[in-house]
Amino acid sequence: MAVATKTRTKLKPLGARVVVKPLEREDVTKSGIVLPDTAKEKPQEGKVVAVGPGGHDKNGNKVEMTLKVGDRVLYQKYAGTEFKLDDEEHLVLAQDDVLALVVDE
Repeated sequence: MAVATKTRTKLKPLGARVVVKPLEREDVTKSGIVLPDTAKEKPQEGKVVAVGPGGHDKNGNKVEMTLKVGDRVLYQKYAGTEFKLDDEEHLVLAQDDVLALVVDE
């Protein structure tokens, strides 16, 4: 009998890019209104799951990666390229499209 095993695909972004898993927004507003899928905004917060090695800017200077795997970030609303991998939504972004780190205090 054959046994199916689930394989996890690993990604290594190129240049100064990161792979982000978008975090889902709440389905209910603070006032208790349930939002249908069509009324939800695109998420702008996610968790970094892979980081590229860095790249070069327009002047040829080395760009160091300031993000690391596990960081929670805010990114531009329509930035990056969306794709599905292992039945999960992901987004490939340039490091410059990340607006801020989310820091818990």
